Amino acid sequence: MDLILDIATWVLLLAGSALLLITGLGLLRLPDLYTRIHAGGMADTLATFLIFVGLSLQSGFSLVSVKLLLVIVFIFFTSPTASYALAQASFVAGLKPKLDGFGDRDQTKEDA
Repeated sequence: MDLILDIATWVLLLAGSALLLITGLGLLRLPDLYTRIHAGGMADTLATFLIFVGLSLQSGFSLVSVKLLLVIVFIFFTSPTASYALAQASFVAGLKPKLDGFGDRDQTKEDA
């Protein structure tokens, strides 16, 4: 039983860490602020959830796991809210989203 718990913990920790690395790469590669906010906010929430669930599985049923689950609930509500507030403030300040995407729409305009 301990081996299964350790394997599940490592799978969750590695999946969360990989998702954070992919998110960091996406933040460097995406074209504008709004796509970066979306990628950072959504993937960061899921990665944190995976890592903290893995940590709470490893700690067993104790006060530590209850605290970790409370942190998960806090991040689950605050991270998307902060992403929305940042995007709304940027839009109100006058930063318009890029509508051409990664350049594939420009080619379809020329073809038409």
